[in-house]
Amino acid sequence: MTQRTLECSGLRKVFDDLVAVDDVGFHIDAGETYGLLGPNGAGKTTSISMISGLLMRDGGTVTVGGREMTTTSTDAKALLGLVPQDIAVYPDLTARENLTFFGRLYDMDGKTLKARADEVLEIIGLSDRADDRTEDFSGGMKRRLNIGIGLLHKPALLILDEPTVGVDPQSRNAILESVEHLSREGMAVLYTTHYMEEAERLCDRVGIIDHGQIKAEGTRRELVQMVGQHDRVRLETTGSVDAAVAALDALDGVAKSDGGDGSIELLVIEAGEHLTEILSVVTESGVAVSGVDIDEPNLESVFLHLTGRALRD
Repeated sequence: MTQRTLECSGLRKVFDDLVAVDDVGFHIDAGETYGLLGPNGAGKTTSISMISGLLMRDGGTVTVGGREMTTTSTDAKALLGLVPQDIAVYPDLTARENLTFFGRLYDMDGKTLKARADEVLEIIGLSDRADDRTEDFSGGMKRRLNIGIGLLHKPALLILDEPTVGVDPQSRNAILESVEHLSREGMAVLYTTHYMEEAERLCDRVGIIDHGQIKAEGTRRELVQMVGQHDRVRLETTGSVDAAVAALDALDGVAKSDGGDGSIELLVIEAGEHLTEILSVVTESGVAVSGVDIDEPNLESVFLHLTGRALRD
């Protein structure tokens, strides 16, 4: 069996009377982006602080690349790239000088460091600002540089804690594109966010966390199916739809169908897999279809179902 890049189980952390993290566990493989999706205060940052060895855990285990992670595990920490919420760059230095400084902390130097710095600047979209002092950068550009610092030593696991909070739209898109690039290159990524659309775009699997507990995890489709959500399909039609509705009710995958004046609305399991058959049944019933609209349930609706509150509450 392929070794997991990250494996953690039973993570627990208590602050006085507050149980901040309670029995959290998941794994991440190489080339996979795993999202911890939850509102502020759900336990995301506390979890990654224990995973990265910054915070002593009260219970549970963490291994990175098969090496046990503790607060003193230098060999396991060497496999990590950690990008915290707080920006950590030197304003008096240029982007390239910041990368060079942190690269030397990673024991990189010479041509290897210069080449890697150039490569990272390209990945984060700052090559054209490489020799500008970072005090003149926007908040989004500083966050992109922060990510670049975490990438310098080519970590096996990159941890990104809410990397797009408070950034401009251009930088936000650049950050998301960078994460997509890293995943394609085979890096394991742990991505915490309270933005549902980011999790849907980036993450191969998602853990929904609330009140310090993983409420559910899986792919978007698996999570949707877990809570019994269906795709909504609306067909714009011409002609009497009664016969078509009766025939649709008998199809596998169709949970419900209703006909109205000029339309048919359906609840369908995996609409994309059944759409051809649905259209065939409708047209064979003598109904012309002029338009098709499919509305797939998203992670926001799953989160609301599992927790009883909206994602940003």
